[in-house]
Amino acid sequence: MFTREELDQVIKAYDIRGLVKKQITPDFTFVLGTAFARFLAEEREPGTVVIGEDMRPSSDDLATAFADGLNSQGVDAIRIGLASTDMLYFASGSLNLPGAMFTASHNPAAYNGIKLAKSGARPIGAESGLLRIKSLMEQGVSMQVGPIGRTTEQELLNDYIDFLLSLFKTDEFSSGRRLKVVVDAGNGMAGFTAPALMARLNVELVPLYFELDGNFPNHEANPIDPKNLRDLVKKVKKVKADIGLAFDGDADRCFLVDEAGELVNPSALTSLIAIRELKRRPGSTIIYNLISSKAVPEIITENGGTPLRSRVGHSYIKRMMAESGAIFGGEHSGHFYFDDFWRADSGALAALYAIAELSHSDQPLSALLAPLNRYFSTGEINTTVADPLASIARVKDAFSETCEIDELDGVTVTAPEWWFNVRASNTEPLLRLNAEATTTKELKKVRDRVLALIG
Repeated sequence: MFTREELDQVIKAYDIRGLVKKQITPDFTFVLGTAFARFLAEEREPGTVVIGEDMRPSSDDLATAFADGLNSQGVDAIRIGLASTDMLYFASGSLNLPGAMFTASHNPAAYNGIKLAKSGARPIGAESGLLRIKSLMEQGVSMQVGPIGRTTEQELLNDYIDFLLSLFKTDEFSSGRRLKVVVDAGNGMAGFTAPALMARLNVELVPLYFELDGNFPNHEANPIDPKNLRDLVKKVKKVKADIGLAFDGDADRCFLVDEAGELVNPSALTSLIAIRELKRRPGSTIIYNLISSKAVPEIITENGGTPLRSRVGHSYIKRMMAESGAIFGGEHSGHFYFDDFWRADSGALAALYAIAELSHSDQPLSALLAPLNRYFSTGEINTTVADPLASIARVKDAFSETCEIDELDGVTVTAPEWWFNVRASNTEPLLRLNAEATTTKELKKVRDRVLALIG
């Protein structure tokens, strides 16, 4: 029913994503459901799948068709309705069932997609099942001999909130100082989960764009782009908040703004959580991805931990956590992974760590994080290019004789005063540049040179 070329366009390294009505359609998700059911049978997984969906207009129809595909193969479905991606991971983990989350995360309104997991919220990426599922989709729909499955509904929001809070001391949030917290949901799923969570904390909540709207009328739900944080920055300064939180569309990523309206480097939040976790479990392994600040492995080591470097992507980090026994992993893109959350990423849990630390400090957030910000960085710079591989090759050739090069993910170039990474996006036709240096002068010089090479 679908050709290899069509499937290659939407089945990425660690999820499925494409244009609604053109690529991701109910017909597509029905066939995906049948293929996923057969894949689960091959893997001897449970015969029930839990399904969550974001607020995009297409998500409900796509999820319904997917459930129909599962049912046609004798597999049951549990619909949990509106959910953040980490709420779906909670469902998959706590119920010990395979899961499917219908979301295109931070992508614009024209997109939708699916994140798949095995039981226990174990990720399914290209190497752990997506390629096999793609092959099964190529084969088309097979007839099921025997009874069809059934679809039921289950509400899990309160259970999800209870579990998040159970990971902290009983008086963690009641014994600290009361904080004023601005949350920008970007019309995404944090508008559903954040009110329920913040109501359980000792905070004054100032909401921004909590209305669920998959057309994103105020700004894209992509907080890694500074322009999408402007309203949050203004509101934090206007109401004199202690902290601002910004979530992406499916609320599995969290970005922070300090009391002065300055964006918090995600690597600083990784370091903050790592320090806290190492106090709880000294000597543990912490994972950081290769675009994180080099301050992260330094801080992990200084606090008695073992830093472990990973490529970008949730399926890779989760697999590395399972293999290494790491207790926490942080990505510079705003994903944070916790071993006591089934090694899954949770924007809400990362936000809770920041609120807990800040509420028990007599310092503002900027001062609390100042020792963790040691270098100057560009943030992520995205460039649309005609041939990403050719651009990466030009960059590699330009530095190969004078600098240390590695190709764990894209190309990372390291010199004594700076480093940078250039890699292709898995979901968009972009090259992503991240650079860091010991001085702003060195940072500007290397940034400009690389951007010129990228073209």
